[in-house]
Formats: sequence, C-alpha cells, structure tokens
Amino acid sequence: MMSAAKSPSFIALAISAVFIALVLRFSNKLEFSSSRLWTAEELSMYNGTDDRLPILLGILGSVFDVTKGRTHYGPGGGYNHFAGRDASRAFISGNFTGDGLIDSLQGLSTTEVKGVVDWRDFYFRSYKFSGKLVGRYYDSQGNPTKYLKGVEAKAARGAQLLEKQKNEEAKLPSCNSRWSQEEGGEVWCDEGYPRLIQRPLDIALTGKMSKLCACFKEEELEKPGLELYKDCDRLSKVCPV
Repeated sequence: MMSAAKSPSFIALAISAVFIALVLRFSNKLEFSSSRLWTAEELSMYNGTDDRLPILLGILGSVFDVTKGRTHYGPGGGYNHFAGRDASRAFISGNFTGDGLIDSLQGLSTTEVKGVVDWRDFYFRSYKFSGKLVGRYYDSQGNPTKYLKGVEAKAARGAQLLEKQKNEEAKLPSCNSRWSQEEGGEVWCDEGYPRLIQRPLDIALTGKMSKLCACFKEEELEKPGLELYKDCDRLSKVCPV
C-alpha cells in the first residue's frame, strides 16, 4: 500500500501549497493587461495596504500601476489617498477627505477639467496603463461613456481658450513688479502707465474674474475697463500694491 506521504493527493496538495506561496511572494510583480476591466471593488484591493499586491489608482476611468512609486502611494505616502480608487476630482480640488475623493468633475471649470486631463496624460507617460474602471467613464464593454467624451471635449476647449488668452495677453505690454516683506509691493511701467484690466476669457476658463497689470499710453487711459490702482496718481509710472 502507498504511504500517505507519497500519495498523489498529498503530492498535489504540497505542489498547490508551494504554488500559492510563490503567487503570494511574487504577486507584487503582477502585470495587468491594458484591456483589463475593473470594478470599483476589485480596484479597492490594490490600495497599498497589502505589500504583496501592486498599487493601482484610477483617473478618469483609466487604471495605472503606480507600484514603483510605493513610497508616495503606499501607506503613509503623500499620495496614498489616490490608491485603490478613482479620485479624479481630488487631483485638481485638493480635497482629500472622504467626500472629496470622488470621480465626478461636475461643477468644475474648463481650466480645472483640463487640469485633470493633464494629470491623466502624466500617468500615461509615467506609469503602466493597466486597464479601465467600469463606471462613470467606461461601460461594461470598456467603451468610453458620454461623460468621458464630454470631459475630454471640455478639456480641449479649455486648451484652445488658454492659448487664445495667452495670445491676447501678449498684445498687452505687461507691468514690472516686485515685492518684499519690508517694503511691500509695487508695479511700474518702463513706458506708459500701470492699470488693472480684466483678464481676457477668464470667465469662460475659470468661471471667475481676475485682473492683470498692463501698461497703457496716456491717450489710452480713458479706455473702458481700465482701473487705476488705489493710492496711485493718474500719471504715476509706479504704483504701490
């Protein structure tokens, strides 16, 4: 009679045990196909708490293996809040609390949406793409949703507006400026007079208004939209700020 130590079932069990041990030992070297589809529950397992597993994160539904940055994305790391989830909004909002670590970009400005898309592009350049997260941005077949297409269209529009704003601002002679804790700040013009003017296209880009300092000739000072600095004379070339 064959001894228990040499029985086929015992040998199979021993082989299985060795195999499982090897899988656990080297599981942090797993590589996932770019065609892999993930659920939120599956992705949450790869949050860095188990050092035998890779660390993954999602952004706009794209999943990336960030294991090589374990010191940043693992427990205690500055970016650990991104691990194991799609927290697209937090990449631009800076809200790393529970209700801020979400994938929705609803209510963000054109510039902010473009910023999230830029972050996604960074991960494509810097880390291994490891599949798609089924949900807001990809359907169960791995196809982009209308929401993702809308986000990408808004980001493209933002890029166009930023370029247009850059070109418009280049037409305005900019002020010089300096600041020190002892003396405060000031702006000045080598030619012309400093005035505040609303940044072109700012409402479309950010949903808010901001102003910049530009230099204008004396005959231009009555143009609408120009604002004289407080405590600055009409024809002063230097103004405190």
